[in-house]
Amino acid sequence: MKVKKIAVLGGGNGGITAAADLKLKGFETSLYELPQFFDNLKTIKEKGGVSLKDDKGENFAEIETITDDIKVAIKDADVVMLVIPGFAIETFTEVLAPHVSEDQVIFLNGAAAMGSIRFVNKAKSMGIDKNFKICEANSLSYGTRAFFDEARVELSLRVKKLFVAAYPKEDTEELVKVCSQFYDGIVAGKNVWHIALENGNPVVHPGPCLLNAGRIDYSEGEFWLYKEGITEHTINILNAVADEQMEIGKAFGFEIEDPTQSRARRGYLDNETDDLQYQFNTSKVFTQIKGPTSVHARYFTEDISTGLVLWSDLGKAAGVPTPNIDSVIILGGTLLQRNFWEEGLTLEKLGFEDAMVEELNKRV
Repeated sequence: MKVKKIAVLGGGNGGITAAADLKLKGFETSLYELPQFFDNLKTIKEKGGVSLKDDKGENFAEIETITDDIKVAIKDADVVMLVIPGFAIETFTEVLAPHVSEDQVIFLNGAAAMGSIRFVNKAKSMGIDKNFKICEANSLSYGTRAFFDEARVELSLRVKKLFVAAYPKEDTEELVKVCSQFYDGIVAGKNVWHIALENGNPVVHPGPCLLNAGRIDYSEGEFWLYKEGITEHTINILNAVADEQMEIGKAFGFEIEDPTQSRARRGYLDNETDDLQYQFNTSKVFTQIKGPTSVHARYFTEDISTGLVLWSDLGKAAGVPTPNIDSVIILGGTLLQRNFWEEGLTLEKLGFEDAMVEELNKRV
């Protein structure tokens, strides 16, 4: 397949960045947002596109179609790219699944949350049993900030390495070739469990944020995790969670990148040798990212519920103890007065209850 048109679904920071970046790369693009949030794109629609600023300057990307009509958005698109948070996967499935064709490639571009399986499962629950061509990345392909009232984005990083796998894994080679037409640095993952375990957010966000909860409350929005929250002590929690993440990966047959390798290879850090805390504190990309501004932000909620809870379950299936992961889940739930064990993403909810490692790898 030669990719000519890409429909971008999701009107957040990543979505409008993707629509603008892909247009400037020469692809025809459309931008879709749910009707209840479409007003957020008012200025972009009025201006007919997005101004994108990167290290090469600032350029205006004219977006051909900006709409809340899904059929209009995906018409003639070769690729349908979902740039959405994990909690929105089922909502967008309800909108997209009835209309997307089996010839269109669905690419989930964001922090991994088992989106491919969840999309297919939700579609089946709706009575839709198509042979979807669907794949997902381990991370959003950009480091970016958006200014919606100005129809403008500031792009600090095009991620240099993205793991991508299809569901089922037999489609990975084909879909990696498709995605490589519009993004450099696409690397084939072993399967979607591999993709989930290469999501760096559950390592970096919940533990250190939990230890900075008082500061986040007190700051009233003026908190910078990477500049001030990653310290010589909070990084110990980060590394302990990462150690368990990598042990789970080994049990599944994957070599998971460590926290330094992962971020350096994606382009967030300068190298793989300097002290990790120092690199977080001084990163040209990370130090531009403010927040989280509240303990109810996705750094706590999403990264625990769709990240750490699943990793804990994968640890149980693999016989790998996860005491640090479990502690963050428990204390995060106590902090927010939520039961993440009940609301989080589990193997049972994905349709893999009581499955062990060999079966889990085989069935995806």
